[in-house]
Amino acid sequence: MQDINALIEQGLQQSESRKTPRNYLGASSLGDACDRRIQYQYLGTKADHEFTVKQLKTFAMGHLLENLIISWMQLVGFELSTRNKQGDQYGFEIAGGKIAGHIDGVLLSGPTGFSYPALWECKTMNQKYWRDCVTRGLALSHPHYFTQVQLYMAYMQLDEHPALVTILNKDSSELHHEWIQFDAAIAQRYSDRAAHILKACQASEWLPRITKDPNYFVCKSCRWQKTCWNG
Repeated sequence: MQDINALIEQGLQQSESRKTPRNYLGASSLGDACDRRIQYQYLGTKADHEFTVKQLKTFAMGHLLENLIISWMQLVGFELSTRNKQGDQYGFEIAGGKIAGHIDGVLLSGPTGFSYPALWECKTMNQKYWRDCVTRGLALSHPHYFTQVQLYMAYMQLDEHPALVTILNKDSSELHHEWIQFDAAIAQRYSDRAAHILKACQASEWLPRITKDPNYFVCKSCRWQKTCWNG
């Protein structure tokens, strides 16, 4: 008898291999600490290793949990729209489609005391990262997510009212909600960064690494570490 877990793992890996790679700079990646890693992603450079089965399961569970949280938000009266009339995720494209992003949703109306419309983003985290986010706030604990929200607010023209970021603790089911004010300077800084990265890619020019130490913690967790340092 075949091992069911092995079959599931094989199925997940095959499904991942059939996905079409992104051919644009995603707003979700522009807050990354390393310019060169963003280049590798944008150029479709083959990673040193694929995502593990555990990572693929985590990604899949995150999508399902997001749908659950959407249902909870709607249950208490938030009019939360996540798709356009064509059934596609809301998003934007600029620079001829070379820079793009897709948002989780828009709060159109809801309970009193809040301003609408407002960008809505959803994240799921384990206890360690969730607690840090609650304690220090999104901008300090997860600056890449903060940058993502700022770019979404700017390019989706949802900057008039604060954005709401909802974060689920996957270990305890606790929810944390944080209202994020628009910061035009941050949005402009990372828009300029996107343009800088695109220009380097078009010129076949590799931008500097984040560090001179290949054992730096950012590099050690990078899927292109060997390619970057040995290529």
